[in-house]
Amino acid sequence: MIIRQAELRDVAQVSAFLEELVALGKRSLPADPDYVRDVYVGHEDNISCAVADDDGNILGLQVLKLAREGNPYGTAAGWGIIGTHVNPKAARRGVGKQLFAVTRSKALAAGLRKIDAAIGAQSAEALGYYDAMGFRTFRQDSERVNKVFEVSAPA
Repeated sequence: MIIRQAELRDVAQVSAFLEELVALGKRSLPADPDYVRDVYVGHEDNISCAVADDDGNILGLQVLKLAREGNPYGTAAGWGIIGTHVNPKAARRGVGKQLFAVTRSKALAAGLRKIDAAIGAQSAEALGYYDAMGFRTFRQDSERVNKVFEVSAPA
């Protein structure tokens, strides 16, 4: 498995596994190819959009964007906004850990100090993942938990 930056050719595969996550009740956001292309792979605020590629099979996606004023997550301007999605067929294989190693290095290179992860409050797997990566809860309500990662802190 290699971690590389996403390309337009990856959109269909990413969309397909995101649709699986929707069907499993693990995702509520759109998963269609246009959404994947515009919000993940080709977003103008991307710092990184990494995929885990196992011989042409996309096992996961991790997006890191620069937070702008008025972003939909309430993230402080200048922080990073992260999103992680792992193909259900690749769960528990270390995909997320490998993606985050690349994302963290991109965050350091971009001069980010903090990364915000907005997670559905009922998503135990995602909450556990971000805890394992070193994120800490700083805000929560009944719908969403926000976790922050201090980029300059040791990994």
